[in-house]
Amino acid sequence: MPTAPHPQSTDELHQALQENDRRPYGRTRTVTAEELVEAAEQFEEPVPLIHALFELQEAYTYGSEPRKSPVVFARLLTLFDEQPDVFDERLRHMLFWRFKWVANALLALPEIPLTSLHQWQTEMRDRYEKAGLGLQPSYGQAYQLAAHVGEDTALAFELWAGRARTRLSDCEACEICERALYHLAAGDDERALRVWEPVLAGKDSCQEEPARSISHALLPLLRTGSIDRAIELHLAGYRGCRRNPSMSGEVGRHLEFCALTGNEARGLELLAENRGLFDEVDSPRELLDFLTGVEVLLQRVELLGHGELPAAGYAGRTWTVAGLRTEVRTRADDLAARFDTRNGTTAHSDRRRARVDRAALLESLELTLRTRSLDDVATAVPVVAPTARTAAAVPESLTEMILQARALDEQGHPDAPACWARLRTLAATRDYTHPDDPEVGPLVRLRADLLADEAGRTGEKDGFAVAGALYEEAAGLYDDAASPGHAALARACAVLADAKSVEDGAEAKAAALTAAHASMVSLHEKTSGLTPVHEARLLRLRATALGLRLQTSGSEENVAPVFAEVDLLLAFATRHDVVGQISGALLLRAGTYALSGDLPAAVTDVDNLLDRLKAHGPAWHLPRALELRGRLQLGLHNAEAAHANLTEGLRQAADWPAEAVDTGRLHGDLAEACMHLGRLDEALRHLTRSAELDMRHGSRTNAFCTYSNAAQLSLDLGRVEDCIALLDSLMAEPDVAAGELDDRLVAQLRLTRARALHAGEDLKAAMAELVALAAESAGWDDDPGSHAMIAAETAVLLGESGEFSRAREAADQALAAHARAPRYEQLSSCLRELARHQAQQQGADNLADALAFLSDAGRIAEEAREAGYEARGRSLDSALAYEHGRVNAYAGEYEAALAALERALALLGEPGPEDDRADEWAECVRLAGAVEGIYLERPAPALTRLDAAVSHLTSLGHTANTEPLTALAARLRDEE
Repeated sequence: MPTAPHPQSTDELHQALQENDRRPYGRTRTVTAEELVEAAEQFEEPVPLIHALFELQEAYTYGSEPRKSPVVFARLLTLFDEQPDVFDERLRHMLFWRFKWVANALLALPEIPLTSLHQWQTEMRDRYEKAGLGLQPSYGQAYQLAAHVGEDTALAFELWAGRARTRLSDCEACEICERALYHLAAGDDERALRVWEPVLAGKDSCQEEPARSISHALLPLLRTGSIDRAIELHLAGYRGCRRNPSMSGEVGRHLEFCALTGNEARGLELLAENRGLFDEVDSPRELLDFLTGVEVLLQRVELLGHGELPAAGYAGRTWTVAGLRTEVRTRADDLAARFDTRNGTTAHSDRRRARVDRAALLESLELTLRTRSLDDVATAVPVVAPTARTAAAVPESLTEMILQARALDEQGHPDAPACWARLRTLAATRDYTHPDDPEVGPLVRLRADLLADEAGRTGEKDGFAVAGALYEEAAGLYDDAASPGHAALARACAVLADAKSVEDGAEAKAAALTAAHASMVSLHEKTSGLTPVHEARLLRLRATALGLRLQTSGSEENVAPVFAEVDLLLAFATRHDVVGQISGALLLRAGTYALSGDLPAAVTDVDNLLDRLKAHGPAWHLPRALELRGRLQLGLHNAEAAHANLTEGLRQAADWPAEAVDTGRLHGDLAEACMHLGRLDEALRHLTRSAELDMRHGSRTNAFCTYSNAAQLSLDLGRVEDCIALLDSLMAEPDVAAGELDDRLVAQLRLTRARALHAGEDLKAAMAELVALAAESAGWDDDPGSHAMIAAETAVLLGESGEFSRAREAADQALAAHARAPRYEQLSSCLRELARHQAQQQGADNLADALAFLSDAGRIAEEAREAGYEARGRSLDSALAYEHGRVNAYAGEYEAALAALERALALLGEPGPEDDRADEWAECVRLAGAVEGIYLERPAPALTRLDAAVSHLTSLGHTANTEPLTALAARLRDEE
């Protein structure tokens, strides 16, 4: 395993220890810590070795290796006994603090005798007394041992909880958790939650909190009716402990929470994400907690009849839910028995049994934006909800079944796919016997039908090239079955599918569609004996090809041919009463009006179509017609009417299989209507439903794009944890993990996730994601602009974290990419932010570096002027002048700051009545007034400036902008 270079000096060792401290807990950090201890032993000074040993003990403790932590601490204790003077106050504090770490490590190991645990507590008490330290921490460890064993807990709790805290007491958050767990064990949920509130609200936290408290509080929150709070904390708390070996018990409780709220599918997803914990957790106590939570989940899945589902488990074997449950139960029972044997009680077996026997608290609870059931996990075939309509009855006779499928197919009936699916299953069996019936025809005809159906379904998932090949194969079989009409239709479909598969640009695709239409016309003319239904379908395909050409080219000259072809179809279908094709022709005509820009004519046609459908059918065309009307209303900027039509379309669609009426698209259009109406939460629900329907039907790229939009919207709405949970779920999808999805689409998902992590104040995780993404996007030679954007965001985040050398490197990458694909506004903003962060954090010490960022921003502003670029937001020049003022103020260069702010005000000019610059101008005045009046101690001119600004803003009606100016003026007058 590659680790850090071997340090050759104590300074290098110190730097290596700092770098290792930034790594996440796990094997890489632990192995590096072990090597750094070896390196520290070469130096004669004991202090570097002490630091290295402390780092190693921390790595073992939070890497879930409790067997090794006490060994390292023993070395530290020996060094302290031999050379107490080399331990300064900080090192001495750390040493006595970590007595508790050792006590917890020994507690977690059932092979350590109970007598040894008591001996260590005595050692800790004696050492604290000898050092003149308060004993509350010692009583705290005594209580934790009593709670672990399950005996004398009330007395131990009183002896600990009634004592005043000391500097070596556990942090407030950890102690709050222990007190709450005491009340929880006594069955008092409400009191436990009251005690927990400061931690759950984020007021008190530490390395393991609030994640530890959250995991324990989830079920009490449900039991007391705080369901929304439980959902919120589950999302935030799980992210704080996932894949962390030292918090595997907390992960187990989140799995249990999923199992008991009808979210078994999410539980299996989280289990897969944490599969490494089966082999990485070396703490028997944490492992017991984890395995018990896993068993609760697996037991629930098995009870629901899904024991054969795959499950993520121990490495080296493929597991089913049932098989893994058996393995987990055996191992967890053994661990509980080992603890009980050591402790002389049945506490661990009793607690485990209570968790495993607990009944579900809720049958259904929507935890995330992507809610899936076990049925969704079990099969890729969508489960269609029961509808008000009764589906076509399944005939008992095979002959009738085949004839029914063909009849429904000719009508374009939504039940036809289900009929073909049943026949496909029957025909694939070994004992299938084809009916000897002239009306049914030979087996080859049925095989052709099934191939044509498969081709249609493949085409619906945008697999046009494959669909074309399947249609050609079906046409050959129809020829063998002496069915020329069906053969002609299949070949026409193949030609259209091949044209759709062209990806060499709009011009090439339009040419392919022109050729496809010509081929269809020729095929139509050459095929004799067509039935009216076949001929109408051929005419429909011809019109569709020309409609797609118009859509692809957007050329006005392609409008008239579509109308001409649609008129042929409409006249023929009306003459022969082919009902489905009449409405199809009207839909095509309305769509052509829309493509040609005549939306009112399109609406008129759709209205006529809706009247006809209500009178004559087919009823399954109603949702499509309503969807088209809704889209047209969106184009006419009538979002209310669009919402009403689309909602009605969705209601009508409930009567039919989702794939027959593209329910996913209806949800997507409704999301757009809701966005226009400002109903953002409703829009989010429709986006996620649209995406999941696309996912179920195999349109995965569309699904990921829609989910990406949903993630961004949830972030815009401030639903940060929802956003992260959704993206985590998507990133766990097999095709994403295997690198099969478009890399730019995945990059967009990751970028949104990094932004969400940043918004959720998880700076470390956000920075890790962005740094990795910036490194990958550096190789996007075809898209330097995106790399510039990503590198710029990475630089800002590094600057926010105080890593300015790395921030400078990322900014330079962004500037290099910007030179190839300008991103004036974004790069200027990035450089200004970096300058502000550096000046704010380092003051005058690194003013030159901060001003260097602003110098780069100045060059970008100059480039933008030369290119004639106009910023969409703030003027680049005024924003830069303002930032010069702020940066110089942070560095104590107040005269330079005031001069820069005067320049910014001159560039801005005074705002007018409708001017949206009032906010920026008022803030610039406020900062200039503060610099002049407070830091340069010239209150008189500052007050003149402020009073004039307040008067001007008030006269324009911008009263909200006057409040900070008035407050500053009052302060200056008070100080006078």
